[in-house]
Amino acid sequence: MKTSFLKIFTVVALVAFSSCKDKANEAETTKAEETAVAKETAVTYKANVDKSMIEWKGFKPTGSHTGTIALTDGVVSVNNGMIESGNFTIDMSSIVVTDIPLEEEGNAKLKGHLTSADFFDVEKYPNAKFEVTGIETVEGKTMLSGNLTMKDKTNNISITVTTSMDGDTMTLTSETFTIDRSKWNVEYGSKSFFDNLGDKFINDNIELKITLVAEKA
Repeated sequence: MKTSFLKIFTVVALVAFSSCKDKANEAETTKAEETAVAKETAVTYKANVDKSMIEWKGFKPTGSHTGTIALTDGVVSVNNGMIESGNFTIDMSSIVVTDIPLEEEGNAKLKGHLTSADFFDVEKYPNAKFEVTGIETVEGKTMLSGNLTMKDKTNNISITVTTSMDGDTMTLTSETFTIDRSKWNVEYGSKSFFDNLGDKFINDNIELKITLVAEKA
């Protein structure tokens, strides 16, 4: 019995360790900053919204859900291969749930809940926005900072990105990162706002990955 218990404990510990190891880092979040302004010599690239998207993953004690969100527009100003300024608009009504088959009732139910006043209140706040405030190289990695406005709150986040050029097309891809939704007043099921939730809470951290494809204007 003791041996079996030790085996079970070891498995649980390994799973817990793996989960912590694989968890994406939370983006450094600070107060809003002044947006960046590009030089006159910068070249403008316009977002291809059909090829750009944000992937998301939300967590709760019983599992997780995944999906995507579309962009409605965006521009990036580039000088000598480096981003100097830019912004893009996120269509919050475009939230898609990918882990539940579209034909199942749970898909529409979850999307409806996410777009409701409980979460992102899409009727009142149809768009979110990201505006570049700076970019720098830290320990060999490119760190992009920008003001993320969601609902009625704006915070500055810093995320690791890679950029590539292919002719007149620029692709910016972020590493997977997390944001703490409570910092944008997304309150439903959050331990940051409510006590005595037991195992009915929903994690504050939302995992995100940004892919922005932009073409020379």
